[in-house]
Amino acid sequence: MTALAGIRVIELANERLSFAGKLMADMGADVILVEPPGGDPSRSYPPFLGDEPGQDRSLYWWHYNTSKRGVVLDLDDNAGREIFRQLVLTADVLIEAEPRTRLEDLKLDYPQLSDLKKDLIHVSMTPFGRQDPKSDLPATDLTILAGGGPPWSCGYDDHSLAPVRGSGNQGYHIGCHFAVMSALTAILHRELSGEGQFIDVSMHAAANVTTEAASYTWLVAGKTVQRQTGRHASVEPSMDSQIICADGRYANTGVPPRFPHEFKKLYDWLSELGLQDDLPEAVFLEMGANWEGPFDLSMIGKDDTLTAIFMSGRQALMLIASRISAYDFFFGCQSAGLSVGVIYSPEEAYEDRHFKERGYQVEVEHEELGRSYRYPGAPYRFEKTPWKIRNRAPGLGEHQDEILAAMPARSST
Repeated sequence: MTALAGIRVIELANERLSFAGKLMADMGADVILVEPPGGDPSRSYPPFLGDEPGQDRSLYWWHYNTSKRGVVLDLDDNAGREIFRQLVLTADVLIEAEPRTRLEDLKLDYPQLSDLKKDLIHVSMTPFGRQDPKSDLPATDLTILAGGGPPWSCGYDDHSLAPVRGSGNQGYHIGCHFAVMSALTAILHRELSGEGQFIDVSMHAAANVTTEAASYTWLVAGKTVQRQTGRHASVEPSMDSQIICADGRYANTGVPPRFPHEFKKLYDWLSELGLQDDLPEAVFLEMGANWEGPFDLSMIGKDDTLTAIFMSGRQALMLIASRISAYDFFFGCQSAGLSVGVIYSPEEAYEDRHFKERGYQVEVEHEELGRSYRYPGAPYRFEKTPWKIRNRAPGLGEHQDEILAAMPARSST
């Protein structure tokens, strides 16, 4: 059984919120996507299948709307609003990212809907929250990230270069994760109390609490972190962590050895490659392998022996990397329990054999095109509640008849 089997979610189509609906749908919820007449604008977003624009050919749309069912309702029309109310009566959760007062103006907001269904969970996601007039201002994924703060910590040591915004709708995704986590918490609360509730998600606030130490460093110490290439942003600069390998590719060694068993595995690997004589610092690496008790990392730069041992780990990694390919370096470090990653492009990461063996690549049937296509799967594997893409994204109004026919008849109240 999937984790959210038996839960019905009504999603008002909006590009900001589509990832939240996908997360819940792929975990088994019956997510009914409500689009306006003519369809949601993101149906026309590139890239397109075969680079040919057309109905239901947007790969953007495909990705964000898996496992959902779709209907078309005109909420500006009395009949459409009444059908929407009846649909909500069958649901557990409503998720939406509508303009701040739109549902209130339509008499479809939480106070009106909860009068019809007392245990309804209503999740609203806006740029600054429902109560803040700034949510009426135009907002994009870029402005959400910039205003929330994450890009300040992303970029290069060279601060003459601008900060780097994370691609892939990260601003929207962060808000969607908070929307989903809040909805799941509310579902658990409802099981105990029988109560529904209204959840107000601020996308800027969600982005801000994901700035790692940046916001808290300012709030607690009044200091500003600075972005660093491939490393955590910090008030004080840390050592470079980018290493070039024998094949000219880069790897990131963000976490060098810090414990005796890690120094031992690294020393053994160095020996297996016959490189111990090429590393003058190997004696300190061996000392680290035989160290008794924990390392006091706060003494690095103060205690000469600890500093030499710590630096020997970094020097050993640089030497090994210079003699083997980036992937062999990555694989060897992972085998030694060291957190190292090859610097991949997105398409290279998708084809990595680790992801393939975990089942990350998923075939989704497109019967309308007579074949299946590969999709990205889940980053986790649950034994008892498996994740699954149950169907491709819906065509416009594809499930209208079956969904409306299954609703209980009810007069307007």
